[in-house]
Amino acid sequence: MSFEIVTIPCLTDNYAFLAHDAASGATLCVDVPETEPIIDALAQKGWTLTHVLLTHHHADHSQGLADLLAVHPAKVIGAKADAHRLPSLDATVEEGDSIIIGDQIGEVIDVSGHTIGHIAVHFPASHAVFTADSLMALGCGRLFEGTPAQMWTSLSKLMGLPPETIVYSGHEYASANAKFALTVDPGNSALISRSDAINAARNQGRATVPSTLADELATNPFLRAADPAIRAHLGMQDASDAAVFAEIRARKDRF
Repeated sequence: MSFEIVTIPCLTDNYAFLAHDAASGATLCVDVPETEPIIDALAQKGWTLTHVLLTHHHADHSQGLADLLAVHPAKVIGAKADAHRLPSLDATVEEGDSIIIGDQIGEVIDVSGHTIGHIAVHFPASHAVFTADSLMALGCGRLFEGTPAQMWTSLSKLMGLPPETIVYSGHEYASANAKFALTVDPGNSALISRSDAINAARNQGRATVPSTLADELATNPFLRAADPAIRAHLGMQDASDAAVFAEIRARKDRF
């Protein structure tokens, strides 16, 4: 059996996630931007929180932890490389390690770039990956600490997951990301259709997260540095993929 996953809007544009393994009753919370929406979701589902995963140290992903643990004690997991900047952890992990939630096994991936020490976790049996501020819907995280080369390496790891993987990312940024994506990939019919669908969803108050990796591979310019049309549009036909990615990220920063 796979996880039952609940997407929880937090703050103004963040998401937390609850992932429940029915066979064991174990429940994982991925990131804690604020406390009350997560407590409410646990109560509505009747689930007992057993684990919390912090993907990186930024406050909008971790600041609700103490208040959540006061109500729902749980094992807190975070990156070994980021432990000095995270709240107190019960377990630290790094790339190659596994996170076990009941019968579910998650594979830890180092996705440094947005921050150094940022992790994603892929649960193959559930076709789910929690990416927070690395890979996002039609985007990727701003490079606050890492280099473009580091982020391209991180995104390349995620690009190698099965295309049916569902991407649970950390923010509701898809509308702005779609507007930018069309400036570097204007002839992409799949992107045009996805942009229209995103605008319709947001006009109706619906979330654009999660997305599928297949959709990201087809439409997300940050994963498409090898695409000939994007390269031609940028005048970078002979550049490396990493250099094309760096140019796309720089343009997004100025957008």
